[in-house]
Amino acid sequence: MGSETKFYTLAEVSQHNNAKDCWLVISGKVYDVTKFLEDHPGGDEVLISATGKDATDDFDDVGHSSSARAMLDEYYVGDIDSATIPTKTKYTPPNQPHYNQDKTSDFVIKLLQFLVPLIILGVAFGIRFYTKQSAA
Repeated sequence: MGSETKFYTLAEVSQHNNAKDCWLVISGKVYDVTKFLEDHPGGDEVLISATGKDATDDFDDVGHSSSARAMLDEYYVGDIDSATIPTKTKYTPPNQPHYNQDKTSDFVIKLLQFLVPLIILGVAFGIRFYTKQSAA
């Protein structure tokens, strides 16, 4: 690394997006990984698909080893101007009206959930009792 750090915009980095010229943004730094494409264990398509955006999450999600992280130093070309990277927006689902279930139908359902098994048990007991009486 030189004493003077070069800063790149995301638009500049995004122009390097093919197998002959491939740059990535990882953790605020710009890397020219063109020479590494053929050696990458995941294939060159993985790296090429990560161009034009902040690939930090993609890099971290894979769980690269410490030696892979150290290898980045030899491909370092500069830093990214963080103002040019779009901010991540958190998804918030649209407001939907609450389902207002009728309280009486809720009561009836709970009552049936309690009574139906009792009725089945009572019928089974009655059949068992009746068959023992008639067999004796």
